[in-house]
Amino acid sequence: MTSMANLLQEQMLKAGLIKPDQLKKAAKEKRRDQRPNAAESAAEKAQREKVARDRARNLERKAAQERKAKAAEIRQLILAHKLDRSKADIPYQFLDGGKIRKLYLEQGQREQLMAGRLILVRMGERFEVVPPPIAEKIAQRDPARVVTLDTAPPESPPTADDPYADYPVPDDLMW
Repeated sequence: MTSMANLLQEQMLKAGLIKPDQLKKAAKEKRRDQRPNAAESAAEKAQREKVARDRARNLERKAAQERKAKAAEIRQLILAHKLDRSKADIPYQFLDGGKIRKLYLEQGQREQLMAGRLILVRMGERFEVVPPPIAEKIAQRDPARVVTLDTAPPESPPTADDPYADYPVPDDLMW
């Protein structure tokens, strides 16, 4: 294509329609237009980087808002459905992250907790007791908050050849 443009320019020059100075000026402008402008490209690059930073910041902010909303929702679920332990006098010990924790419960609460009809959940540094449907809702939002959600099938009865079948280990052994 440039050769055709050059041929046209040469023909116009021979015909006397343009002067050699005009030809040089046009070539110079064409080169200048094709050369990228450093200031404009730097400004465009800065704008693209700013847009990328803003987008990342907005994503972080949105994620933080979602975490706060989930935490508030979990807190509200626990406060609305926790069992009253004001008259609790029996200690219940359980494992939490490799540490043995102690929680005081009433006798009925302790039995229900051991039977799986109540579930322990974490609320900050404290532990509360809630019904299983509420614990499942909490586990959907943040599984780390549920301390005991025993979904394992119950143990099978001892077999006939078990030498310790006559000596069952009690679940409510108090130390």
